[in-house]
Amino acid sequence: MSVTDTTIGVSIKDVLANSSVKKNTSADGLTVATNSATGKKALGKDAFLQLLVTQLKNQNPLEPQDNGEFVAQLAQFSSLEGITTLNTTVSGIAGNYNSSQALQASSLVGRSVVAQTGTAVVDTSKSFNGTAVVPASVDPVMVKITDADGKVVRTLNLGSQKAGNASFIWDGKNDAGEVAKAGTYKFAATATYDSKATSLVTYLPATVNSVTISQTGGELMLNLAGQGSVALSKVQTIGI
Repeated sequence: MSVTDTTIGVSIKDVLANSSVKKNTSADGLTVATNSATGKKALGKDAFLQLLVTQLKNQNPLEPQDNGEFVAQLAQFSSLEGITTLNTTVSGIAGNYNSSQALQASSLVGRSVVAQTGTAVVDTSKSFNGTAVVPASVDPVMVKITDADGKVVRTLNLGSQKAGNASFIWDGKNDAGEVAKAGTYKFAATATYDSKATSLVTYLPATVNSVTISQTGGELMLNLAGQGSVALSKVQTIGI
């Protein structure tokens, strides 16, 4: 007896070998189909199932397919379907994450925040509050305030401080007791540990002008008035 259908003897293994879907053996021994960058059309799960059914219909009755090979092909189909479902799920999660970031970003614009930075726009007609992070008890903690030209306008002595956050207030006046001009100022907090001057992290208030959303799933970047960009993780407090 002879069978004339041209699909006789053509297995899914043969089709996979000539398509862009290659086989990778996973840790549990199953064969998983993945795409390659050969430019050939990828074999989807529907085409895979169609080939499997066609192969069963047209197999040579005198030489039926080996049970082990058939089970392996079913495992390939199951793995391919699982990968397709996983890709769809991950794409959905990524889309929801991006939407959440956009919503979060829009709610931050125009808000006041306290962020890790050493620069701030100061209205010298009002008191200005900041914080220096003290890693260990020390005496004293100093805060040097300089203007946009690099001139020191005021030096604050915070005295002895324990480990933690050391708050400071600037009344907007220079060392001569005169009200300084409103503008951008730098705040450099220092302390001496083991006879070495150490720079301390400072948190200063600012206004969020805009927000940059990463296209690669990275962190939101807040663009602060007069202070440049800081990561959302560097923000200590979000105000009104």
